[in-house]
Amino acid sequence: MSKRDIVTFVKTRQTVGMALAPERKLFLGVRLKRLRRDLGLTQSRMAEDLGVSPSYLNHLERNQRPVTAQMLLRLAEVYDIDVRSLSADQDAAGAQDLSEVLADQLFRDLGIPRHEIAEVAENAPGVADAIVRLYRAYDDRRRLSDLGAFDRSEDGQGPGPALTPSDWVRDYIQSQRNFFPDLDEMGEALAAELKPEVQGFVTSARNRLAERHGVQVRVLPMEVLPDSIRRYDHHRRRLMLSELLGGPGRAFSIAYQLALLEHDADLTAMVERSGAPMGPTRRLLKVSLANYLAAAAMMPYETFRDTCEKTFYDIALVRARFGASFEQVCHRLTTLSRPTARGVPFFMLRVDSAGNISKRFAGAAFPFSRFGGTCPRWKIHSAFRTPGKIITQIVETPDGTRYFTLSRTVWRIASPYAEEDSELAVGLGCELKHAGRLIYARGLDLANPVVTEIGPACRVCERPACPQRAAEPVSRTLTVDDFTKSISPYPFAGA
Repeated sequence: MSKRDIVTFVKTRQTVGMALAPERKLFLGVRLKRLRRDLGLTQSRMAEDLGVSPSYLNHLERNQRPVTAQMLLRLAEVYDIDVRSLSADQDAAGAQDLSEVLADQLFRDLGIPRHEIAEVAENAPGVADAIVRLYRAYDDRRRLSDLGAFDRSEDGQGPGPALTPSDWVRDYIQSQRNFFPDLDEMGEALAAELKPEVQGFVTSARNRLAERHGVQVRVLPMEVLPDSIRRYDHHRRRLMLSELLGGPGRAFSIAYQLALLEHDADLTAMVERSGAPMGPTRRLLKVSLANYLAAAAMMPYETFRDTCEKTFYDIALVRARFGASFEQVCHRLTTLSRPTARGVPFFMLRVDSAGNISKRFAGAAFPFSRFGGTCPRWKIHSAFRTPGKIITQIVETPDGTRYFTLSRTVWRIASPYAEEDSELAVGLGCELKHAGRLIYARGLDLANPVVTEIGPACRVCERPACPQRAAEPVSRTLTVDDFTKSISPYPFAGA
């Protein structure tokens, strides 16, 4: 970024971005500290790099001094970053979660204004996250109580944490912004040794499994693996794959097994450092990290990002280059957060035809509800009517942020005619300011686009006059009379 861009960024943050407090100076302490930790630097080393004293940097990180345009320019020059990455994307996501929590009837009498919520999320993100986690535990126990059920620990010997293993793992991955640099480096090193450009990734990986680990890969009929798509036989050293898996699925399964065999100790150490609860949570986290490493081997970071940039993120071309599926590429796109080589910061969702979310990842802000489903006005739900076709849409969330999104149906495995369809829909998106880098936005007037207003789950969404509303927001009073029928089936009073 040029110096003019830096100054514009500062002025924007001080006025538009800080509309609730126009005279507020630019304090980026939390994000500056996060950047330093991401780079693995001490305060002394970063201060030396930036040409300032350690005490001055300490004041910046503790928000005792505002960040100047000159300091932003120096950060951009020294660490080759886009200073806009220091904006409050993550804090905005935290404010969204906190707003949903505080919309509960339990807090309704407090009347906490939006600007206070935003300030807590920005200045004390750890506290905001703790409140959200506590609420999740409370809400889970409340639901269990309503059902007459009792929560059990992972060993089954009495009460345990209400947070499920999948919830814990999802929250942990998102706390890392779905970016694990150590795994990316391992994946790049493994890919360099495999040399997939010579004989293809699958052949190279199968040969390595056989030659280094004595593992043979077999594709078996569905009758042999009726309830599995992948199974590893430790005794026979055999990786068995279901015939229902397509080419990309088989490639990923092979990459996953190779990742486990080559880096089991590294993955176990990462799980230990995470502080994950014992039992299923740790096992699920290890599987998730192994999946990340498998993707990093199939689609090594630098090569993958360069291909995306050169093709303007044309997923069809990227798929062809790496032999990956649409969903695999979308998932990988959410991990491009290397400070020296960032990609477009995407978020991704996967839903079934009933709207249940089975996958949720984000490299930056995530605009959708954490405690409910997606907004029915988002076209990810329409994707089921046009299988295999990419649908684009520009949406706007209640805070005024606009996102460019695309949606398409996918299939995890082949579905026999007589069995239930396994069709799912994947939604991918980024803030509208990045849309110019995407081939899917060509021909659109991004300065004056057609926009669809969306919200979080209906219970916490305060958009009025929505014809697809399924419930009134808990923060508002339902208004019904005998003489008027409103557009929305659940009209409510204003603030």
